[in-house]
Amino acid sequence: MHFPRHADIWLAPYLKDRIRRSLHRVAPRRVWVTLADHYEPLGRSPSLDRALDKVAQWRDKWPRIAESSPRDSAGQSPQYTFFYPQEEYRGELLEAIAAIARLGVADVEVHLHHESEKRGTFIEKVTEFCRRLSGDHGLLRQRDGRIVFGFIHGNWALDNSRPDGRHCGLNGEIALLRDLGCYADFTMPSLPSPTQGRVVNQVYWCTSNSDGSPRSFDRGIEATVGGGRRGDLLMITGPLGVRFGERPLPRLETGEIAAYDLPTPARVHRWFDLAPMIGSDLFLKLYAHGADDRNIDPLLNHGLADLCRLVAEEARRRSIELHWATAWQMYQAVETLIQPTAQDTGK
Repeated sequence: MHFPRHADIWLAPYLKDRIRRSLHRVAPRRVWVTLADHYEPLGRSPSLDRALDKVAQWRDKWPRIAESSPRDSAGQSPQYTFFYPQEEYRGELLEAIAAIARLGVADVEVHLHHESEKRGTFIEKVTEFCRRLSGDHGLLRQRDGRIVFGFIHGNWALDNSRPDGRHCGLNGEIALLRDLGCYADFTMPSLPSPTQGRVVNQVYWCTSNSDGSPRSFDRGIEATVGGGRRGDLLMITGPLGVRFGERPLPRLETGEIAAYDLPTPARVHRWFDLAPMIGSDLFLKLYAHGADDRNIDPLLNHGLADLCRLVAEEARRRSIELHWATAWQMYQAVETLIQPTAQDTGK
């Protein structure tokens, strides 16, 4: 049977999550907000000059938006994380984006589109790309002597998750990402793609399937306060659900910011209701394709400013402590919460 919008994958887990939250209500005390961009200035094959012009627009306008937006409880401006594609690497583009990061309002992480990938070439691509980001542009960061990175899979086809096997081809990708230094994956939700996972509205741990099959992220263990590491890779997902009132039929909500679906008070309210929680902390990961020509002007002229204002207003209305965060800072907040206490470890 054909289900619209691949509801056979996500609808039952979504309803289960809604029931669980209604039965076990927890009042959020903090909200961590990350703006994660699948940032592809060379997408749709523009000239290099046009790609540089796109980045220049972001360099000009995003710092001003961040500076004029409400600060969070720690006095930090909104943060933007550019997940840049490995296959679009050009030193001029990365250096221009790095200049935005050096202003303290942005960060850069790893994005990758690939096809019919092999284990060896995947390792080479990610290793060399991270080396360039770190060594040539001062991006990413090191832990325990190794470079670590956040990840979004191109075409949402994480762990070879498309039914036709396109846009990846690599089973066991979850364990490889772990081994290469990935601290968390930020790909989901991916609707209306069939790559959508069966775990929704959770921060959770997934483990590569022991039989080598794809879609390891379809199962996992929810991250909990003091719960520690419970799998190969941490999955930080964005809000997924349905929203009503704009059209005769309900509409999917995936936390995307785009020209055709800009922030509104009703959307922001819905995000706060859907976002994953760990203890009393909400984790709101939103995403965009900010280098797409269709999105640049709407996002930079009013969309992102409206988003920052509306999120701050919603947090204030709910008496929730607001924290703007890069992808890395969101991960750090998760890590702090899940760290076992001395009592938990028996020390």
